[in-house]
Amino acid sequence: MSSHNTPASKRRNFLRKMTAGAGVLLTGAPLHSVIAQGGAPALVTSDKLRPQLPSGVMSGDITRDKAIIWSRADRPSRMVVEYASNENFRDALTVQGPLALSSSDFSARVDLSGLPSGQTVFYRVRFQDIQNPAVYSEPLNGSLLIPGGAERDITFAFSGDEAGQGWGINEAWGGYRIYETMRRFKPDFFIHSGDQIYADGVIEKEVRLDDGTLWQNLVTPAKSKVAETLDDYRGNFAYNLLDANKLRFAAEVPFLVQWDDHEVRNNWYPGQKIGAAEKRYQERDLSTLAINAKRAMFEYNPYRIEPSDPERVYRMFNYGPLLEVFMLDERSYRGANSPNRQSALTQDAAFLGAAQLRWIKQALLRSRSTWKVIASDMPISIVVPDLNPDVPQGTFEAWANNDHGKPRGRELEVADLLKFIKRHDIKNVVWVTADVHYASATCYLPEKASFTDFKPFWEFVGGPLHAGTFGPGEIDRTFGPDVRYVSIPSDMKQNRPPSELLQFFGIGKIDAKSKVMTVSLHNVDGKDLFKVDLQPEA
Repeated sequence: MSSHNTPASKRRNFLRKMTAGAGVLLTGAPLHSVIAQGGAPALVTSDKLRPQLPSGVMSGDITRDKAIIWSRADRPSRMVVEYASNENFRDALTVQGPLALSSSDFSARVDLSGLPSGQTVFYRVRFQDIQNPAVYSEPLNGSLLIPGGAERDITFAFSGDEAGQGWGINEAWGGYRIYETMRRFKPDFFIHSGDQIYADGVIEKEVRLDDGTLWQNLVTPAKSKVAETLDDYRGNFAYNLLDANKLRFAAEVPFLVQWDDHEVRNNWYPGQKIGAAEKRYQERDLSTLAINAKRAMFEYNPYRIEPSDPERVYRMFNYGPLLEVFMLDERSYRGANSPNRQSALTQDAAFLGAAQLRWIKQALLRSRSTWKVIASDMPISIVVPDLNPDVPQGTFEAWANNDHGKPRGRELEVADLLKFIKRHDIKNVVWVTADVHYASATCYLPEKASFTDFKPFWEFVGGPLHAGTFGPGEIDRTFGPDVRYVSIPSDMKQNRPPSELLQFFGIGKIDAKSKVMTVSLHNVDGKDLFKVDLQPEA
């Protein structure tokens, strides 16, 4: 193998290109360089001559007075962002953003700072043609609410699992209807808990349902095969941005995004090789596929890319005195999937890894917000076996090992974190997650547990956003899970289509005066399924 094509050299190339193309802040140009327009854009009679924005606009990674604005053009061009505190854009500031080039699939982002606390910011994005600088795209508008203000309630949505099991965009059914439903709740932000794409899942034009009718998918070349190349992965992310519901939602609600397995391949882990039983792949090295997948994921999401660690997925967002959100990465640092029965916390048993585990402990310890929401891309006690044909039977994919006894394997990290939270009396920690393709609500109680050295806490599962519905899974009793709600019957036939309305999301709402957090679970049409008021511990 040429040294120019090794996973290490590809990783270095990824870091160089992402750092150069992520936005104004990373190129060294002043972030708030307010520029004159230099006259009105040229009059263009044909839209084909203008840059186009095929993937809409999106905001994300908002914290305190900062937010990322993201978009994508169809040709080499420069991103330009205007923003103001009013819909009429009076006294708007204009930021000249980075170039959108083929090296980033023409995506670009601007990191805005100094934004007004607790206020709505309106923005619009245009792209300036490089070859014809007087020619601009039509503007696309968006808005976002900046965190802050002790007198304002906070509302957020959470879910995951999008375009899985061959269930794609069926425009006759209404597309990704769940995004429009979530938009009506007017969340301040959305936690996407992973499986943003199903890179290993082909979408066919038609799928015959149990009643004999046809589910008809929008299809693209990238979704007609498993993803292996960088362009394949880019095409998977671009596919989901063809849905009108998601585009409308993304223009109004900031995204906080993590990843899980299907951004690369089902149940993958670093260093894994694809076995001979899987015939669809030419590239068999999962670490190589993961480099392509992660680069595409960063290109197609409004991540704030840190120059010192541009690949880092785990991060924290401060929403002021009421809330902080802690996003975990349970893919990049894990050991191999195994029977998960190790007796010591070694790399073989890693899920978060030592560095991330230290980070989440210290971040929680420093938090002064009432509520601390941990976004975990996999649930704690729901048993997720790894059923891939190239792994041994009895191998597990998530935290739990289904033995119900004292913590072993990956459960050791959970036990270590829970004990730390209790020892330092860190209050009001809530977990949200997805991955298992049904919704549930679980209260963890020491009196019901094999491991008892922790404070009681809640975990809420959302999803799928738009994928096959599965479950419910078996429950490991190590941490005393008291399951209060499950959104599907125990005898449900597996892989149910979106048309059966078994798609789910959660809503969290914190009352500014009482500081009570109300968490509710809903189906694709917004029906209330479960609700609980969580009283803050003083």
